[in-house]
Amino acid sequence: MRLQVSLAQKLSLQLKLAPQIIQSIEILQLPALSLQELVDTALGENEALERADDTLPEEEERHGPAVEEPKTEMEKEREAVVETLERLEQLEAAADQDWQDFGARRITGGDDPKFEAMNNTAAASTSLHEELYDQFVLFDPDDDQRAIGRHIIFNLEESGFLPYPLEEIMDSPELRGRFTLEEVEQVLMMVQRLEPRGVGARSLQECLLLQLNHGVDPDAELKERLIRDYLIDINKNKLPKVSREMDLTIPQLKKLIREIASLDPRPGAKVGGDRNAYIHPDVVVEWVEGRYEIRLEDDFFPRIRVSSQYRKLLQNTNDPKVKDYVRKKLESAKWLVDAIQQRQNTLYRVCEEIFKVQAEYLEYGESHLKPLKMQEIADRVHIHVSTVSRAIADKWAQTPRGIVPLKFFFTGGAETADGETVSRRSVRQRVKSIIDDEDKQSPMSDEQVAVALKSEGLDIARRTVTKYRKALKIPSSRQRRQWT
Repeated sequence: MRLQVSLAQKLSLQLKLAPQIIQSIEILQLPALSLQELVDTALGENEALERADDTLPEEEERHGPAVEEPKTEMEKEREAVVETLERLEQLEAAADQDWQDFGARRITGGDDPKFEAMNNTAAASTSLHEELYDQFVLFDPDDDQRAIGRHIIFNLEESGFLPYPLEEIMDSPELRGRFTLEEVEQVLMMVQRLEPRGVGARSLQECLLLQLNHGVDPDAELKERLIRDYLIDINKNKLPKVSREMDLTIPQLKKLIREIASLDPRPGAKVGGDRNAYIHPDVVVEWVEGRYEIRLEDDFFPRIRVSSQYRKLLQNTNDPKVKDYVRKKLESAKWLVDAIQQRQNTLYRVCEEIFKVQAEYLEYGESHLKPLKMQEIADRVHIHVSTVSRAIADKWAQTPRGIVPLKFFFTGGAETADGETVSRRSVRQRVKSIIDDEDKQSPMSDEQVAVALKSEGLDIARRTVTKYRKALKIPSSRQRRQWT
């Protein structure tokens, strides 16, 4: 086959999103706290942006001290922009010098406000692995034990479990061929003595056993036997069998099980600082004067606008360099202001339609949620369904029923005997209510729950009840039975 090079023309049609459109899409997806960070950053980086609550020079002239003539103000703005441009050109060289000066001040202990601020900033929380290794070295291990201990500790999961067999730890490049399995096991036992107790375990059973206190707890031996021999039977609620084999009454056995249940199955999770995720609602729904009102929770981040002084500067300057710089800053500022306004408008309209559909949820709770799809809201607001998806992404609503994600209100449905459609969440809630009200001495099977639902007009298959029960983390009827 002969290869040859040739030129050819090709006509094609492509759709490319402008950077501003991409920015608008990204801003629409941002939750409240992330939007606040974006606004604060933009105010610091773009001098063509200003807070809307800042007093204008004209207002100062009317209500306060006199200001200079507008022309003088324009000249000052122009000089400031020129100075900024010159400063930008010097940044690279200045950065190197600043770093050298910072290093010198750090060594000599000289005063530096930035360094003082860094010293006064709270340090990052210690990780589980760092905390455990700091404890481990207090055992005064020799070099070999230190090497093994470091590999074991830094291979632990965040829960504190060791997910790898010791043979794999031994086969790591730094340890390969140097130590016996017995030596590695001895170091693992040292790790398992660290706090919180239970770290370094290779199974749930071992984790619970490590937390037993044989020196203080008089029932420690009974608990150890329960954990070693009957953990599966306890999980399957076979209490009569366990009580017979251990020669315990049911109340005695249940007391031991409650105390075992108080042990921590994820001991490592409590180390490593505050991992709480803070949620700030984007939307608030309140009962005001006899009706529910919707408002966007945006009072905490600053209102912004395009600087009028920069607009005037663009009109009055003849310097091409300054004009180009100012124009870019103004365009960037205007796009950001418009994108935020569009986000707020879209989010409000979407939420308004959501709560029109889900008004009964606000009044009566989750059992009255209605089936709702994003396409339905998109049709009501006259936007694309993908815009609805972006508008509700990672956003929360504060309602009289609690703070819930906006995605919570979108759910499929099941049809009742009279043709009415109810949401899957409502059906799940009904499954939970039926099980909560059952006779705990003789709990209902999934088939019986399905029959109960059918008597209420909901023709739900047994396998669907099983799926909903598992989604609700409700044990099977055998596991739910209470023994006396």
